[in-house]
Amino acid sequence: MNRPHPASDDDTAWLRAILTAPVYDVAERTPLDLARRLSARLNNTVLLKREDEQPVFSFKLRGAYTRLARLTPEERARGVLAVSAGNHAQGVALGARKLGIDAVIVMPATTPRIKSDTVEALGARAVLHGDSYDDAAAHGMALAKAEGRILIHPYDDPDVIAGQGTVAMELMAQHPGRLDAVFIPVGGGGLAAGMVTYLKALDPSVRVIAVEPDDAACLKAAMLLGEPVPLEHVGIFVDGCAVRQVGALPFELLRRRIDEVITVDSDQVCAAIRDVFEDTRSIVEPAGALAVAGIKRWCANNPGTGRTFAAVLSGANMNFDRLGYVSDRAGVGEQHEALFGVTIPERRGAYLDLIRAIGQRAITEFNYRYHGSSNAQIYLGVALKGGGAERTALADTLRGAGYPVADYTDSEVAHEHVRYLVGGPAPLARERIFRFEFPERPGALRHFLETLGSRWNISLFHYRNHGAADGRVLCGFEVAESDDAAFAADLEKLGYWYTEETGNPALLQFGLGGAAIPDS
Repeated sequence: MNRPHPASDDDTAWLRAILTAPVYDVAERTPLDLARRLSARLNNTVLLKREDEQPVFSFKLRGAYTRLARLTPEERARGVLAVSAGNHAQGVALGARKLGIDAVIVMPATTPRIKSDTVEALGARAVLHGDSYDDAAAHGMALAKAEGRILIHPYDDPDVIAGQGTVAMELMAQHPGRLDAVFIPVGGGGLAAGMVTYLKALDPSVRVIAVEPDDAACLKAAMLLGEPVPLEHVGIFVDGCAVRQVGALPFELLRRRIDEVITVDSDQVCAAIRDVFEDTRSIVEPAGALAVAGIKRWCANNPGTGRTFAAVLSGANMNFDRLGYVSDRAGVGEQHEALFGVTIPERRGAYLDLIRAIGQRAITEFNYRYHGSSNAQIYLGVALKGGGAERTALADTLRGAGYPVADYTDSEVAHEHVRYLVGGPAPLARERIFRFEFPERPGALRHFLETLGSRWNISLFHYRNHGAADGRVLCGFEVAESDDAAFAADLEKLGYWYTEETGNPALLQFGLGGAAIPDS
């Protein structure tokens, strides 16, 4: 049922909605903790609003319960339905149990079992459908209509926005002193919309900064074009914010109030997860660390000391099998590790000479395979203490010692695949290399092979699970130039996201993209 909501510029009505939101029937007043180590490193005070400590480990409970509590008796009797792969699902399930409402949660079939089990443990019925959120949403809409259920939207709803706004209400009460900026993670925009509305109404001088993943920046796209627009592709690592299009109502509230939108990459998010752990000994999910990553990036671009910032730790529903990936990438996001492709002469003593040139630094990775040529290609990882400046200085030192050096620290392909595939060139007339995202479900590989593997010779295949709903795959194919059009048609038939990497320098150096770098 569509309900009228306050006009986007009616601060009084929105404040009333936030102040009267009945969130504390189920939610906790979460702490506002000082991040001592991070504050010392940045020379600014960093405060952490601990929404990861909610009963369902996420702020989503606030908005979901507010919406449920404001249903009419007739609406409650009809039951509710939500579409979610995680935090909103748990918030709706817990709120529905508290209020005695029958609830159905539609989730993608790729949703980790722990999340669907948690929903059912809270008393809701979990329905798994499709490979993506969009598939699940389409099925959920049809199911809600067929069963007459009330749809509980995760962010594009006035009651949900009001409930999320109580995070700002608590924050202002907990810190009555000066706040220079508040950093808020953005997916669909419900949390940011509720918080910015409250913050700007009480103290317009507080700078409010939205933080998005750089591969799911739907608010940034909407701000540039003046209206919500769908993104062509959404990255899935920061799954709590992997939204294709910002909500219409959140955008109405945000467009006139938000001061800035900044984006961060996955490595910066991983580094922020580690920062939070070092200060709190808690592990937040990628979306939960987004605001902290935003503070670090903003401070790097806006030098200064003595300021006070607050970041919302929005959730802690982290899959355990992601921790290895996070640990691997955290060093990169903080510039604690450099990755190089180094060419050395194929002779005795060459390794020792290279290590001497590196000096008293820890080697984190060293991959090599004999090629039978006069030069050897080394995939080299080195621990850093001085960040990007030390990385540049080390590369210059190696080049000064006569070594050709390529810096792959910022190469996604090098991180995800090349480090596991250092080998030799394939004896193929023509090879094309692609990256794919496979849905993590039974039958995904079979569909891939039936579509591409039966017609095209697969020359390379590397898959690495990193604990998300999609697997990253690097794959090579032997394709004659005259067959490019037919191959492109099969790629479209496959239906998986992909990008071509045939000319990627990291692949070429190690003989994985058609030809190795020639001996010099």
